[in-house]
Amino acid sequence: MHWFQKTKHKDWPREADSAIFNNLNRRSLTMHLDPAVTYTDIEARHVLQPLSAVLQQAGMVNATSDARCILGLVLGRDDPVLPHEIIPRWTPDHHHQLEALWQRRQTGEPISRMRGWREFWSMRFDVSPATLDPRPDSETVVAAATGWARDHQPAARILDLGTGTGCLLLACLAELPQATGVGIDISAEAVTVATANADRHGFGGRVRFCQADFAADLTGHGQFDLILSNPPYIPSADIKALDADVRHFDPLAALDGGLDGLDCWRILCPQIATLLADEGAAFVEIGAGQGKAVGRLGADSKLHLAGSFADLSGHERCLQFQKEI
Repeated sequence: MHWFQKTKHKDWPREADSAIFNNLNRRSLTMHLDPAVTYTDIEARHVLQPLSAVLQQAGMVNATSDARCILGLVLGRDDPVLPHEIIPRWTPDHHHQLEALWQRRQTGEPISRMRGWREFWSMRFDVSPATLDPRPDSETVVAAATGWARDHQPAARILDLGTGTGCLLLACLAELPQATGVGIDISAEAVTVATANADRHGFGGRVRFCQADFAADLTGHGQFDLILSNPPYIPSADIKALDADVRHFDPLAALDGGLDGLDCWRILCPQIATLLADEGAAFVEIGAGQGKAVGRLGADSKLHLAGSFADLSGHERCLQFQKEI
């Protein structure tokens, strides 16, 4: 049984769909498509429905959207393919690409890793094995930081410690047209990715990225009105419980915060206190339940906890620090 027959008609008998699902195999797509046959003028739903069902059976929570994105990748598109769309030509090469991508997704590899980019703050950011995959929770930091800057420092000098893709810093620059920035990352590859992202968005003249450990002496960069950071904050023992798309595909060095998840904060808080201008503010992302502990570490470095911000799920996600003067 194949997904569809060689036809130029847009209509597809419903009993064919039923036969497909009755014969659906969890492990292989090849049972429903002859890899040696080329098909013409088919509705995308005849690829998407079986693919979505296979992904769902493999435990993918967002099977429908994943299937649409995977088909888009096979067809050379950045956008998802919708069920009513017509695929003018489906070839054996398309089939083999689809099966390869489906198998990658089944291992937990995120769609963003397959296509090499992720949307964040309505902006496209390239990702690599050296960078975290930008996630919606981190937009909490951008919203809080830009809200403060508009009122206090619209032309802020911004520092991003552990910049990765540069998503936090570049999203802030998009909202603050007079601001400039510096991004620091220990990974040379991450610096290359962030620089490319800045150039794509037209911010190359307003930002520079440097390879450095944020534990190093960074005073040569001067002081900053606004400091951002999303550091590694997950306790080492919790790494193994993370979802596969995080555990296997985000860089461990960007996740592992040591025994209690606070190792980075013991370094970051003194750095922020040194690099932050007297009237400036720092906005940092924290892990679950870390607010009080990070607040105490900030206080030890003469940083005042000036605010706390929840993500869309209602979890405390971002802290605002200012200098005690």
